[in-house]
Amino acid sequence: MEHQVQRRVTIADVAEAAGVSKTAVSFAFNNPGRLNVDTASRIMEIADSLGYRPDPVARMLTQRRTGTIGLLTPQALAMIFSNPFFGMFSAGVAMVAEEAGYGLHFISPLHGSLSRAIARATVDGVVAIGLAADHPEIAEIRRAGLPMTTVDSDPFDKIDSVDVDDEGGARAAAEHLIELGHRDVLVIGIQRAEHAPSGAEDVVARRMRGYRTAFAAVGVDIADDDVIVSPATFAGGVTAIERAWAAGRRPTAVLAMSDAIAIGAIRALRDQGLSIPRDVSVVGFDDIELAQTTDPPLTTVHQPIRGKGEEAARLLLAVIAGTGEPPRHRRLATQLIVRASTGSPPAQQGR
Repeated sequence: MEHQVQRRVTIADVAEAAGVSKTAVSFAFNNPGRLNVDTASRIMEIADSLGYRPDPVARMLTQRRTGTIGLLTPQALAMIFSNPFFGMFSAGVAMVAEEAGYGLHFISPLHGSLSRAIARATVDGVVAIGLAADHPEIAEIRRAGLPMTTVDSDPFDKIDSVDVDDEGGARAAAEHLIELGHRDVLVIGIQRAEHAPSGAEDVVARRMRGYRTAFAAVGVDIADDDVIVSPATFAGGVTAIERAWAAGRRPTAVLAMSDAIAIGAIRALRDQGLSIPRDVSVVGFDDIELAQTTDPPLTTVHQPIRGKGEEAARLLLAVIAGTGEPPRHRRLATQLIVRASTGSPPAQQGR
């Protein structure tokens, strides 16, 4: 027997059964205050008995809202979610969004184009993470008048933003190694997304300045040869160490700009037959949950990852609600967390 698909009940069916216009049915669902209370109630009862559900797209167009906010990233989701940081950050955004009745839509480059992805995204506002001030998509969103909050970017005029004390956290990490006696360090930076200008005042620049400031205070220059960049992933950390060792670098410590990189670096250093921290100390940045359970547990800079996502979502929802407040900038604190992945350099052990 051939299966027959049941016809979807339409707004016209409800209007006919209730003896009213389609406009009245629309008002009953979207603006019941424009109808007599008894009429609105009768329409809703008839709609329920017929099994009618408003078309979500039509309802969205009527209300001029989607009930969804976008989380915009300059890199592909497959790469972004390779770093546990992003999952924690997204959880913070999602928690606040869902409490306010909003869904979360991820926007990442579509066939290599972030502009194409933005054009197809139907959202009420955007949390944009890691985009430089002169990134073309930022200007595109601003021209469209779409509410936006930026995260880990330069503060923008007329746009709310959230970041953390990247420079202070990085300086604390470097000073920790200096106090232990380290002077020969390898920095593994985060590879910037495509289109990001090399001189951007972003997370990478701020953390690099923190490292260099600390070592300059003791007369040590971190040269460009002491810096390798990689994706902020476990595999990125592995590759960075392999490249450094192939180039003949033998630092006593590694400063990684993300925990994912640091954990990958530890794995690669062990593959080289080295012990952590006896032979090489490693410091990360983020304090993802995994950092506490690595072997050895990772010394790192704590930033409130979920809190940053929560704050970004709150700021965006306030803009969507039209509170009329001036743009706000939130800078959250960082804190060095010392664990077992750092110790004295080999030359000073046993003194």
